[in-house]
Amino acid sequence: MPYAPEYLHLVFPGVTFEGLLYGRNSDDAIGQGNSVEDQLSTGRTLCAQHNWRIGREFKDTDISASRHARRGRDDFEALLDTIANEPAAPNVRRIVVAFNAARYYRDLEAYVRLRKACMAGNVLLCYNGQVYDLSRRDDRKSTAQHAVDAEDEAEGIRDQNLRTTRLQAEAGMPHGKTQFGYTRTYQQVNGRRRCTGQTEDDQGTFVVQALRWVDSGRSIKSLVRWLRSTPEAARPDGKPWDEQTVRRMLLNRTYLGERVWRGTYVKAVWEPLKGLESPQGRAMFNRVTAMLTDPSRRTARGQDVAHLLSYIGLCGECGDHAMLRANVRRTGRRPTMDCDEKHDTSIGEDVLNAYVEEAVIDWFSSKSKARTALLPADDEVETRAAAAQRLVNAYEEQLAEAKALSEEFDEATGRFKLSVASLASMEQRLLPKLEAARKELRSLTGLSPLLLQMLEADDPDLVWNGRPETERGPAVPGLTLEQKREVIRSIVTVRLYKASTPGARKLEPGRVRLAFVGEPGFRARPLRAPATAPSRLPGPRAASSGTSKGSRAGAAGAS
Repeated sequence: MPYAPEYLHLVFPGVTFEGLLYGRNSDDAIGQGNSVEDQLSTGRTLCAQHNWRIGREFKDTDISASRHARRGRDDFEALLDTIANEPAAPNVRRIVVAFNAARYYRDLEAYVRLRKACMAGNVLLCYNGQVYDLSRRDDRKSTAQHAVDAEDEAEGIRDQNLRTTRLQAEAGMPHGKTQFGYTRTYQQVNGRRRCTGQTEDDQGTFVVQALRWVDSGRSIKSLVRWLRSTPEAARPDGKPWDEQTVRRMLLNRTYLGERVWRGTYVKAVWEPLKGLESPQGRAMFNRVTAMLTDPSRRTARGQDVAHLLSYIGLCGECGDHAMLRANVRRTGRRPTMDCDEKHDTSIGEDVLNAYVEEAVIDWFSSKSKARTALLPADDEVETRAAAAQRLVNAYEEQLAEAKALSEEFDEATGRFKLSVASLASMEQRLLPKLEAARKELRSLTGLSPLLLQMLEADDPDLVWNGRPETERGPAVPGLTLEQKREVIRSIVTVRLYKASTPGARKLEPGRVRLAFVGEPGFRARPLRAPATAPSRLPGPRAASSGTSKGSRAGAAGAS
């Protein structure tokens, strides 16, 4: 039987007691329960009433003690370490004090560790106003039963949370951390504060502006700098913006009025952000998603882009899996663009840049050709997009319904309404079709503002290069390097081949081959695996005739 604290001095006469206070809580979203400070305050009062001095306090805030916890309890570990490695002073008996057993542990493994430490260190255990001596058989039995009850309670809470999460997902309710740009709404239901949805707040506009920023061809790094320099865009948690956080925000479909449940996006109860509710807004979001998830986009981590065609141009000799990479030499020689796989092709960077830029400007100057390639009929796009969206919705709903049936138990038959084997078979058949429909929908994302700007400009050269201030008018800024790379990546595939003779000083016809969108050889996304590389296009040795833009002579190039 446990000891009452008021009689402890009779059981252990002539001993000074020292309390080691421990407090813990997990997430308390509804604002009920005892906080860590309340628990420690109760422990301090208990120690003061019985003249126990307080040796040290330990607290773990917002951390679960169950076996499903995702984070470790640092102060619980520190408590065990103190018991094991910091012996009490002579004639002092320590007592670990907590509000109840569940504060210490919600799984048996933690209980066993604490019991072992207390037994080895001759430390008493106190909770619920009772003191347990774990060297005694009946106290070990009692505390073990309390640990079993605490673990079972945790499992019950988890089962309830999983059911609640499933019901919230089916209803399209918000879950988890509130996203930047939204504010949660609550109401009291049977004395409990429950979330009823979320609405856009004043910071929602910064999410849409961030999407437009990247859609215009500017980098994530420059976006981070802008967000950090704008006080109104500060994060509610006070943490600074970084590239990883911004990327997660730009890919979050919460802003489209959707929520995810087991890998499937469903319609949510909240509305999309203003600017994303229209087909044009969704198209912009899809463009940015495709841009940020494109594996062929390579930029050195933590650096701004410095080269126009690095990791955009391809090596025609090796195949489309091999990209061109800038090679800046330290010997004073000019930078070159080299094959990043076998280093078997090389050309002066300025030569290749000038050739490609001139070709891009000429292509946009041919308005009818560029429009035909970039702008299919609006009614055709709308019809195809609507059909693809209907397919996506149908497949997602069918899979969600099947998953729900696989979790519903039929009391009459003693079986689940859909077997695991049937669900797996259905997923095997439908998931490829769902992904194909999603891919089709992503492909119908419209034209980015950057390409529209080039397409609609009376003088594409002015948009591309800009001009300084003159007597005729103010300065016109040209595209940034990031924007130029985005245009090139979107409309043309650049392939470089070897010169006919080593050390050739001129750009030979056919050495640089350009395939614009809609032409044979255009590849929206370069390959990255040699095994899947197609047979290469004919190089300059095989192509004896001129090839429009690909045959234009340029300045000197390296072999």
